Amino acid sequence: MQGLILFAHGARDARWAQPFEQVAARVRALQPELAVSLAYLELMAPDLDAAGQALVQAGCREVAVLPLFLGAGGHVRKDLPERLDRLRQAHPGVQWTLRPAAGESPRLVEALAQIAIDPMDTTNQERA
Repeated sequence: MQGLILFAHGARDARWAQPFEQVAARVRALQPELAVSLAYLELMAPDLDAAGQALVQAGCREVAVLPLFLGAGGHVRKDLPERLDRLRQAHPGVQWTLRPAAGESPRLVEALAQIAIDPMDTTNQERA
């Protein structure tokens, strides 16, 4: 069985996680055979260890980790690989793969550019 951990930063405000929960729900709808978990670097649960453990217990033997970060800063380059190494040590029978940060995808860059130039997209606009 294959698994996917969507890895985000975390925040004190639970509403911050709503878009990430929507992404996870959409991935589950598109790939129902894929075990999907959200994990957070800090301030929210589950953390990467707990999410990885849950997928292993569900029978996953291959788990990809997708950082839902716009850029590959210190968290993606340093913190995440260190945490992923702990999972590799704890579960040597599982293949753990770290994917590039979502923000490095040309498709996401294009989507953000389209949102930026779309004057009709008033979803999140605030009036001054």
